[in-house]
Amino acid sequence: MGKVKTHKASAKRFSVTGTGKVKLNHCHHRHNLGKKTSKRKRHLRTAAILSAAMTANIRTLVQK
Repeated sequence: MGKVKTHKASAKRFSVTGTGKVKLNHCHHRHNLGKKTSKRKRHLRTAAILSAAMTANIRTLVQK
């Protein structure tokens, strides 16, 4: 039986918590920050939990 390799691009973007949830960082926080409001940038700094519908797909890619 073959093994499923870790998808490295997904492994760099997502991490699995101890309870099995998938954690991710927000996008749009790299450049052109002068035109974005402070509230928007503040909310983009915090991590988010992936939806339950996508969690199973990403966990197979990340292998954890």
